[in-house]
Amino acid sequence: MAGSDGPLSRSGLRGREAELGELEALITSVARVGSGGLALIQGEPGIGKTTLLAEAVSKAGAAGFSVGVGKADELHHIVPLSSLAACVLQGDRPLLSGDAFADLARNHDQRIWLVERLAEAIEARAGSVPVLIGLDDVQWADPLSRFALQQLPTRLRTSPVLWMLTGRREPAGPAEEIAAAAAGNLTTVTVPLGPLTGAAIAQLADDALGAAVDERVRELLDGAGGNPFLAVEMLAGLRTAEASGDLVPPGLVVGVRGRLRSLKPDTLRFLQMGAVLGRRFGFHDAAALCGRPAATLIAALEEAVRAGLLDDDGDHLVFRHDLLRQAVYADILPSARKALHREAARGFVAAGHRPIDAVPHVLRGALPGDEEAVALLQRAADDVLPVTPDLAADLMTRALALVPSARPSRFTVGEQTVLCLTRAGRSRDALSTGDGLLADRPPPEVFSRLQAALGGTLWNMDLAGELRRRTEAALAMGGAAPEIAARLAALRALALSRDHDLAAAREAGETALRAATATGDREAHVLALSGLGEIAQNAGENAVALERFAALSAIDSAFLPEEIVAHLHVDDFESGRRLLRQATEAGATRQAMLLWAQGQHDLGLGRLDDADADFATMERLEDEVRVPVQQVNGRVIRSRIALLRGDREAAREHLSAARDGLAAKPNPGNTAAVRFLEAVHAEADGDIGLSVDKVRQVQQEGSFMRWRLLRDWVDSAIRMALSGADHELAEDLAAQAEAHAGRNPAVPTATGIAAQALGLVKNDPAMLERSVELLGTSPRPLVRAAASADLGQALLAAGRTQRAVAALTHARDTFAGSGAHAAAARVQHALKGAGTAGRRAATVQRPVQGWGALTASEKKIARLVAQGHTNRSAADLLVVSPHTVNTHLTSVFRKLSVNSRVQLANLVMALPDD
Repeated sequence: MAGSDGPLSRSGLRGREAELGELEALITSVARVGSGGLALIQGEPGIGKTTLLAEAVSKAGAAGFSVGVGKADELHHIVPLSSLAACVLQGDRPLLSGDAFADLARNHDQRIWLVERLAEAIEARAGSVPVLIGLDDVQWADPLSRFALQQLPTRLRTSPVLWMLTGRREPAGPAEEIAAAAAGNLTTVTVPLGPLTGAAIAQLADDALGAAVDERVRELLDGAGGNPFLAVEMLAGLRTAEASGDLVPPGLVVGVRGRLRSLKPDTLRFLQMGAVLGRRFGFHDAAALCGRPAATLIAALEEAVRAGLLDDDGDHLVFRHDLLRQAVYADILPSARKALHREAARGFVAAGHRPIDAVPHVLRGALPGDEEAVALLQRAADDVLPVTPDLAADLMTRALALVPSARPSRFTVGEQTVLCLTRAGRSRDALSTGDGLLADRPPPEVFSRLQAALGGTLWNMDLAGELRRRTEAALAMGGAAPEIAARLAALRALALSRDHDLAAAREAGETALRAATATGDREAHVLALSGLGEIAQNAGENAVALERFAALSAIDSAFLPEEIVAHLHVDDFESGRRLLRQATEAGATRQAMLLWAQGQHDLGLGRLDDADADFATMERLEDEVRVPVQQVNGRVIRSRIALLRGDREAAREHLSAARDGLAAKPNPGNTAAVRFLEAVHAEADGDIGLSVDKVRQVQQEGSFMRWRLLRDWVDSAIRMALSGADHELAEDLAAQAEAHAGRNPAVPTATGIAAQALGLVKNDPAMLERSVELLGTSPRPLVRAAASADLGQALLAAGRTQRAVAALTHARDTFAGSGAHAAAARVQHALKGAGTAGRRAATVQRPVQGWGALTASEKKIARLVAQGHTNRSAADLLVVSPHTVNTHLTSVFRKLSVNSRVQLANLVMALPDD
């Protein structure tokens, strides 16, 4: 039978043999090949999606799959992770224990972290047996489950994990989003279900009524339109009608009314209370809503189950189909529904349920001015903010709409709304909401609180000037509480970090830090230290920046990435590596920013392949949470890496992406970074005039922006200026390098680059030799190689060939060792021009496909996975993020043209020992 789990027919699936065969083929493929797959079963309500899914799940279980199946609920579609809960908690061998799942959903405040932990649990199970995860009615999946389902199939595509989802056809709905995210990464099958044929409907009638099927019944069933659930309900109603002598009308709600007519009043009332609570509900919750002791409703429950309207799984009662619940619900008057939902919300809270569990009822029953509902929405928003900030923002927006404009509490609710909208990345909405509240002319203390709440919004929108204006206005007005005044002062200092007068900014930051310390306000303290760190970094005072960011991360470990990068700026890569290990093992909250720090670390050490993978992974994670913080800078660096490797096509693709990112986020830092990258590309294309013009544009972006960018790349900018005969520009750049070295005398990279810059401008081999000497203790091989190459070229021009060859050979070998094959080739060309090829030719570039195309890190990960390691265990061994392992593994599978871990293991086992 299709579309119904009821007692009418047990003769099997009717009219869906072809669709079931398609799903069986996918089940067989996933088990045989060992790679992932996704099936999406789509159709109108009652068309048989649930039954087809159940049949396919049964087939998979018989084939040896570990199975977990859940169902999303219309009423509870906002409770975080509720939809996926049954998928991982139920079955003969649940993927997670109840306690482990509760810890996952409750104690960790990062969506990315949560998805990775789910992936690890599924991956571990898939290492020994194929896994099927099914979710019925995905159109009602909660936001966090939808987020996970958009990531997990692709993340687990190399393991035998089959995802089966059912959903209604909705353009751009959850089902389509999930399928689109998986498409191109794993086998994806869409199974549309249309109306059953007349023959199949006739079979259903035969199953239900046997010889009693006559022409009158067949005409009646034509009204079902080929919908199996409607047909089954009509048949059930027909059996009831035959008992009473009435004719069953051809319509679901009326048909269900016919079936309900014979029920006792208590049973009908009980069913209506259950319909208010949702398709799946607790017996005691329904009894409470009835206002009756549970014991007095046992007879009603038994009658509802006998009538085939409810199933009892031992823990919950479940309407046999969503359409049944909706039909019962539709019979409740709208005003009564609202009242019942309000009562249900109160009952949930009184029974100790989480606020978010009561929210669906609040949203359906709350009326303007309902302070109890507003308070509940506020509590629920606080609870879900860490993992689903979008949901928290929606809840607070609804809460604010419930508060009349004349009530003072509107400002408190509005402040929380602004903070949630900002956290969700909806800065324009946050600013509009905040300005709307400010337009109501709140008292000074409230005005100050709202402006402080808007501080993060304006900073995220790159509106530093507006942030400064607003904080200064709020401070000048007076009346702010001490802790709010401290936050405003810290926000003002943060805004001033983007100004040209960094001395004034530093003074403001110190004042703000003292105020934060005096008030003991943690948020003010964090803001003040963050501002002082930005100011020091913009001023090029690396040691001071490190001091500030270290103090900041001691207060809030979320800022550990900033401390790591600050260590790298003072050439302390050992501390950077130690902190990266610490953050990786602890599960840092800002995963994307941690990868930014990891990428800077690997780039500094000349590990171009690893750095490229780090930045690619960082961008993917930022895309997943829709918070593009470092994407422009990441693409700029990846483009430079591609040019160093000699991959011009990839370099141009990254440049195009960086330009797109700049159009979306046109702040001064992004502008300077993209203009410099355009200069590098123009130089590579032989257009020296354009490259010099672009460097001049970088200079116009402001001293701190250009210097943050050119800290390690100033030699490249000077070479462009000299090639374009712009000595004034070259001298200006060299002077900046010298000033930076003066601020950082203990940093070998800073002092060495300053000497290199001066040597280039003056064409002074002695100064370039000094540069190489100073950089001898720098941990940055690419910087050392560039200085040796400059020295070699200068020595060649001076006729000191033997010393030149030694310097050039060292540069070439260092470039090649880092994978900078294009840079190595340029140095090799200079060696040939000197009449020698050096001790050996430059390293041959890797092929595009095959084992030889893999980087060193990719080979390590491929061997570990071939040995049976999961992404997590491989990451633990290599002390990297599982996300980075996933990025490397994606590249491995592409280069080796394999689709599963089994295929990878077979390939690796056939390789000769290294």
